[in-house]
Amino acid sequence: MDAYLIDAVRSPVCRRGGSLAPIHPADLAGQVITALLERTGVDPAAVDDVVLGCVDTVGPQAGDIARTAWLAAGLPEEVPGVTVDRQCGSSQQALHFAAQAVASGTAEFVVAGGVQNMSAVPIGAAMTVGEQFGYPTPFTGSVGWEKRYGGEEISQFRAAELIAHRWDISRLDMEEYALRSHHRALAAVDGGAFDGEIVPVTTEHGTVTLDEGPRRDTSAARMARLTALTDGGRVTAATASQISDGASAVLVASGRAVRAHGLTPRARVHHLSARGSDPVLMLTAPIPATAHALDRAGLRIEDIDLFEINEAFASVVLAWLAETGADPERVNVHGGAIALGHPLGATGTKLCATLLSALEQRGGRYGLQVMCEGGGQANVTILERL
Repeated sequence: MDAYLIDAVRSPVCRRGGSLAPIHPADLAGQVITALLERTGVDPAAVDDVVLGCVDTVGPQAGDIARTAWLAAGLPEEVPGVTVDRQCGSSQQALHFAAQAVASGTAEFVVAGGVQNMSAVPIGAAMTVGEQFGYPTPFTGSVGWEKRYGGEEISQFRAAELIAHRWDISRLDMEEYALRSHHRALAAVDGGAFDGEIVPVTTEHGTVTLDEGPRRDTSAARMARLTALTDGGRVTAATASQISDGASAVLVASGRAVRAHGLTPRARVHHLSARGSDPVLMLTAPIPATAHALDRAGLRIEDIDLFEINEAFASVVLAWLAETGADPERVNVHGGAIALGHPLGATGTKLCATLLSALEQRGGRYGLQVMCEGGGQANVTILERL
């Protein structure tokens, strides 16, 4: 059985301390889910489950934010919700779980998505909170982990540096890529490329409609003046994703539900998978995961019309490009997280919404989305536009 995407939407993505900072993440996700259901015309009571991605599920993001968001939006109590944490790929994994439920015949409609308010809950909060219990890292005290990986520093910043050195990616290479991300994002904003996927969010200060990440005043010279994130390193804040707030959601439906409700799907899930790699390098899993997905799907890299690979760091994308041979002109055509931001738990289905819009705008058939994730993992989704 197939799983179909009826629609995909997202909030604007705002900077840390920006326009979405004051809103409770349950209300942020709730507004996006409500907009999704209103656009599709599907009765909320017909939804079988809600699967949301979220990282750092403490404070306002604790207690199963998927369930809280659904109820905060005034939606039917009989519909359950579950929260997923596959780090940066959390909402892409939510989409995978939703598609698997639909394809198995155990669900007809599932809302998949994600939310993150990084202004309210700082990145890594779920790890640092463990310090008060005697765990300075999630790995402290694990005999098995320390036997296998010793005292290796597990850090995304170190991983980005290691990748830059292993693939001989210079600071200039990364800055050129980052500048291109901003230019593409600004062209997309100015050209209305995101208009069909962004839904407005109302906060106590007004209605938010625009992404806040892309910088019109950035330049190669300004990037060159920044200090590296590590002593003697190549990676700077300019070549890393932005800390952001946002939410996103996708409605996944079975073929039976599509026919019964008279719906017109935008895409079909052609393939989904996840693979693991070295947790110390952490961010390289998109390379083997892409090869695995293409092999399983019976496709070649040349068959993919557009790619979305999360720009956690420029080095991640540049290493992936070097290994896969993907055409850079088909990759992140509307910019990526370096320019647009990375609201951790929401980014997966945010990228799905952007990929789907871009396929429609450019008349493409297949789109591939892949994300690096904590623990050395990567999800891959291949969509077929209908």
